Amino acid sequence: MSQTASRLLLLDGHSLAYRAFFALPVENFSTTTGQPTNAVYGFTSMLINVLRDEKPTHLAVAFDVSRTSFRTEAYAEYKAGRSETPSDFKGQVSLIQEILDALQIPFLSLEGYEADDILATLATEANAAGAEVLICSGDRDAFQLVNDKTTVLYPRKGVSDLARVDPAEVVARYGVPPTLYRHLAALVGESSDNLPGVPKVGPKTAAKWLTQYGSLEGLVEHVDEVKGMAGENLRAHLADVLRNYQINALMTDLELPLHLSDLERRSWDREKVHQVFDTLQFRVLRDRLYATLEAAEPEADSTIEVAGELLGPDAVAPWLAAHAPSGVRTGVAFDGSWGRGTGELRAIGVAGADGAAAWFEPAQLTAADDAAVAAWLADEARTKAVHDVKGPLLAVTARGWTLAGVTADTALIAYLVRPDQRTYDLADLTLRNLRRELRAEGPSDGQLSLDGLDEDSAKKHLMEKAQATRELADALEAELGQRGGTALLTGVELPLVKVLADMERVGIAADTTHLADLEAHFAAEVKASAQAAYGVVGREFNLGSPKQLQVILFDELGLPKTKRIKTGYTTDADSLQWLYAQTEHPLLEHLLRHRDVAKLKTTVDGLLKTVADDGRIHTTYNQTIAATGRLSSTDPNLQNIPVRTEEGRRIRRAFVVGEGYETLLTADYSQIEMRIMSHLSADPTLIEAFTSGHDFHAATAAGVFGVEPTAVSGEQRSKIKAMNYGLAYGLSAYGLSQQLGITTEEAKALMTDYFEQFGGVRDYLTAVVARARGEGYTETILGRRRYLPDLNSDNRQRREMAERMALNAPIQGSAADIIKVAMLAVDKRIREEGLRSRLLLQVHDELVFETAPGEREALEALVRDAMGAAYPLDLPLDVSVGVGRTWDDAAH
Repeated sequence: MSQTASRLLLLDGHSLAYRAFFALPVENFSTTTGQPTNAVYGFTSMLINVLRDEKPTHLAVAFDVSRTSFRTEAYAEYKAGRSETPSDFKGQVSLIQEILDALQIPFLSLEGYEADDILATLATEANAAGAEVLICSGDRDAFQLVNDKTTVLYPRKGVSDLARVDPAEVVARYGVPPTLYRHLAALVGESSDNLPGVPKVGPKTAAKWLTQYGSLEGLVEHVDEVKGMAGENLRAHLADVLRNYQINALMTDLELPLHLSDLERRSWDREKVHQVFDTLQFRVLRDRLYATLEAAEPEADSTIEVAGELLGPDAVAPWLAAHAPSGVRTGVAFDGSWGRGTGELRAIGVAGADGAAAWFEPAQLTAADDAAVAAWLADEARTKAVHDVKGPLLAVTARGWTLAGVTADTALIAYLVRPDQRTYDLADLTLRNLRRELRAEGPSDGQLSLDGLDEDSAKKHLMEKAQATRELADALEAELGQRGGTALLTGVELPLVKVLADMERVGIAADTTHLADLEAHFAAEVKASAQAAYGVVGREFNLGSPKQLQVILFDELGLPKTKRIKTGYTTDADSLQWLYAQTEHPLLEHLLRHRDVAKLKTTVDGLLKTVADDGRIHTTYNQTIAATGRLSSTDPNLQNIPVRTEEGRRIRRAFVVGEGYETLLTADYSQIEMRIMSHLSADPTLIEAFTSGHDFHAATAAGVFGVEPTAVSGEQRSKIKAMNYGLAYGLSAYGLSQQLGITTEEAKALMTDYFEQFGGVRDYLTAVVARARGEGYTETILGRRRYLPDLNSDNRQRREMAERMALNAPIQGSAADIIKVAMLAVDKRIREEGLRSRLLLQVHDELVFETAPGEREALEALVRDAMGAAYPLDLPLDVSVGVGRTWDDAAH
């Protein structure tokens, strides 16, 4: 590439990050661990766009080191008027630098100088070498660098809308060419830099003077000739103008470690991109990155290719006999649709270990082939590797076949290897782990796609997916074995797939009349709470408008200010709850009520929409979402239905026993997290609190406050209950203070008192973080690992969040392991004992069953025994059971 063809893109990192921070509301952009990411997201989104649109050959990002520079030495008040950096912004610059590092984009900073000076030096060097330069910055000082080879991309709104500022645009905006912009800025001043200009002199007057006298130097020579009040002000403030002119000059000759030849665009570090985007939970942004931009060089060493056969009538049985024998694992890919407890198969692709591959349609099978396929699928000895097998399992079952012998689910294995990854796409995993590319999927309707793939290509693609799955299974299994997760896969996660598929297929009966009544009730409550709020204010307003709420709450009613945000003061639910606790203002009561019932109405609406034709709701369970191992529920999410409020319990009453069954039975673990904490910490005082015969939280509070358990007050019990559960989730003193409504100092004192009583807990919590920092991961009682590289991060916020995850993962993850083992044990016992009763739902630590007539006592005994024996803790697992016609009636 010749230098004359070079196009250098330079970005002002701090300037753009700060703009992104205020352009995107921080409350909408944070990870599940609480790390704010709005500045990182906005900057990265802008970066993807500008790389796509401008196609630079070279690029670099410059950052400020601090607010201290040679300019502050020359003028102590330089930038003195700027407000303190928002706490939510702190730490995000280092996250942006991690993304730049993963994308292999060089970034620079230099002590004593600003990012603008670095950009100016690089731009000057590039211009001298004949390169075109683009400077992306929100600082107008960059306009003095504009020339025929240099254009500034200046954010008009946020960082998404960039204006191209070339020489003509500078003249159009300011009436002077770029060479005189610095002169004009010295006269006008810059409030953001605390550089006062000449009073009553704006850009038009300054441009007129500079045009008349040619430059600031010429103006100074003729300063006595300038007439009127403006002239008097100029002469009175000439020293300020000359100081401004000195300070706003950008340095163009810094000694930098990188030069134009070092800034050539390089290929990405794909693994680093995944790691940092996974950590920041930027799934959509990563998809945009790969869809929009091409890496600088190919990422795959080769492409997955097969020489497969499209099998017609009577050809499937002999092919399976020849290429999918016992003891040799085949890769299998299914094409079809599944969800809501059922599915439909359109085609099956198979790849044998001998390199052969085949494709066939279940609907076109002859009787002999159908029997052969059914026998092959059901044969445990003819082992198979499938990607994300639960959906295909539903479709296979709906077809009347049985699927067995699946020894590898590549999505599940990848999840166990990297539980913090956000997606487990087969093509992505193939590229990451095999350095082989799986081609884009073709259509299955015979039409040409945008890529020109026809129906035959789609069939070939299914065979390639089967081949990729087979190869990927071997690679991932080896890595999982190195990480000690093989037993967890084979003993828990893989067997659980069938249990979950059966639960989804069965679903739970819903009382649609009750749901419809609830929908009407909550709709009326939404309207009533809105009317009540209007009555307090004296007019109608938009209850969902933060802007209108700010005016009413803080301007008109003069209520205490909440947390400061760019648009004023936050009106999110937590802030309104805090404000109501401070003031008990009736408007806040109605606003909070409106939000609560609106959320409940949305929940009921969602449930009504998902009732299937059989009158039952079939949720979908996900094993690969939560890094701790917890199952999640979607479409609908049955794990977020409120249980502690009366109105939430009214929703649970819509879940009823189905026709042909007698009751619902619920069973859950009592205080399982604290039992695991006691087991892992081996704290004798905590164990004694469980075995004392008193309420656990009262018994622990008694030790902390030095009273008898029967003398513990409600307030004391509440405080220690928050401690008991909070410590298992990495609760900080600040978090405890927020939860209890006390000062941070009081919370620290409470934690000190707690740890004096339960020294084993303190020692365990300290040890688990130290061990995780040394080994790089935490581990549950069944060996489920969570890798936490941020434990050694230089970023304090990320390090502290990783520490909280290190505290939380072994306890939450062990609870997840235990409930999964219990589900497997219960399912096995139900089948062994020939019961008709069945498992319907898993919600947190609770299982919900449908009891067949006459089986209640047998089921309860079976469930208590199987759940209680799921894992031998030092403290026995305590199982609570309830029975009733509805889910709420069965509560206990």
